[in-house]
Amino acid sequence: MTAHAEKAAAPAAAAPPGRFELAPVRGVLAREWALYRRSWKPTTFAALVEPIIFLLAFGFGLGSLVGAIAGYRYIDFVATGIVAMSVLFTSMFPGLIDTYVRRVFQHTYDGMLAAPVDVRELVTAEGAWIGLKAGVYGCAPLLVALAFGLPPAPGMLMVPLIALVTGFGFALTGIWLSAAVPSIKTMDYIISGVITPLFLVAGTFFPLDTLPAWARALAQANPLYHCVELVRGAAFGTDLGTAAVHWAALLLFVAVAWCLAVFQMRRRLID
Repeated sequence: MTAHAEKAAAPAAAAPPGRFELAPVRGVLAREWALYRRSWKPTTFAALVEPIIFLLAFGFGLGSLVGAIAGYRYIDFVATGIVAMSVLFTSMFPGLIDTYVRRVFQHTYDGMLAAPVDVRELVTAEGAWIGLKAGVYGCAPLLVALAFGLPPAPGMLMVPLIALVTGFGFALTGIWLSAAVPSIKTMDYIISGVITPLFLVAGTFFPLDTLPAWARALAQANPLYHCVELVRGAAFGTDLGTAAVHWAALLLFVAVAWCLAVFQMRRRLID
């Protein structure tokens, strides 16, 4: 490359990204849908069976010993928590592992970025697709709980939206971490050190009131805790002020996760 060509290429490489557009996002979503149609059976089986097994094991196994907790049947209490756990699993793991494989081994994103798609649109589409699936799969434990006697409530219609927003945030978190880890082997640190504490200390299986004050403070900073509280509020009722606080925390989590995911993916794919 000549010196003149290098000078011409430098400003282009350093140029700021253009306007965010929805057309590339729709294109990536269409691609994801085409791929999903070929593999939806095993994906759906894994996403639905695991939380249902958790629900039956804890709801009936441990529930036979606990009986009631926080004024509710234990199976009803734990079912609303497992909705959030299901959302975490069906969003964080694909965001973490699938995007790593596509970026490092399959080089899928190199081909996408050769088209008129920038990193922001790519990250948004990938996170939105995973969030959409989490919004659907996360409702399975709730449907099982309804079949086993959980009283239906109008607020439950909000559960898919709660699951979608939470899934979007955790998908973006997984994308960010997948671009931050140095190798696929180091994901064990994230799975054991991040994902496991997230769903264990979120009020999923027991009320946070039983924890020490410092642990309660840390747990309330957990985005999954706010998902659990919103799902429980949808099932059992809550006041608008409390729900607004939990929604604000979730939306802040999504915004921060999006910025981190875009920044880290740009470093890996562009810089």
